[in-house]
Amino acid sequence: MSDPILSDGFTDVPHGKIVCVVTNLEMWARPDMTVLPAPPGVRLRHVSDPDPDWYRVLFRRVGENWLWHDRLECDDVGLAQIIADPAVAVYAVEIEGVDQGLLELDFREADTCEIAYFGIAAPLSGQGIGRWLMSEAIDRAWAKPIRRFWVHTCTLDDPSAVRFYMRNGFVPFRMQIEMTDDPRLKGILSPDAAPFVPRV
Repeated sequence: MSDPILSDGFTDVPHGKIVCVVTNLEMWARPDMTVLPAPPGVRLRHVSDPDPDWYRVLFRRVGENWLWHDRLECDDVGLAQIIADPAVAVYAVEIEGVDQGLLELDFREADTCEIAYFGIAAPLSGQGIGRWLMSEAIDRAWAKPIRRFWVHTCTLDDPSAVRFYMRNGFVPFRMQIEMTDDPRLKGILSPDAAPFVPRV
């Protein structure tokens, strides 16, 4: 087993950077579960050829408070290469005619599906929409001939995210440290995004 890259104790984070702990989780068999009915006024819509501008608006609506930023840094060509790939399935959670949630399933690795993005707009949390969306994600992923279904989350996400994934059948298998430029300081996200994460 190789030595850890970081030694025990504190490590200074350079100015302008943010750091999080990433938890990777997986499942190797479809769990015994029933797909939940959609809450009233809610539906999941497959977007077969996502427009990059539409995608960015929804991505920001769902993820800005959690500092989602990588897709916002892609140009139109780079973003389209991902979200228009036939092996990537993009879904919008439509609530009373407005797109308020995002599910993205990535089948580009053989025999595998990754939840690339999963979330709903913050004002809608606590209404059971997330549990329903996860049941849809599990059902749609295992409807394909996969052997492994996985996801990663981090300490910038909702604090209950790891427990949520574990309750739905995922098992942690790896932890990582990720450091990146603070997207608020780069102007990619609002300076007021994720006030729980200090800007240094």
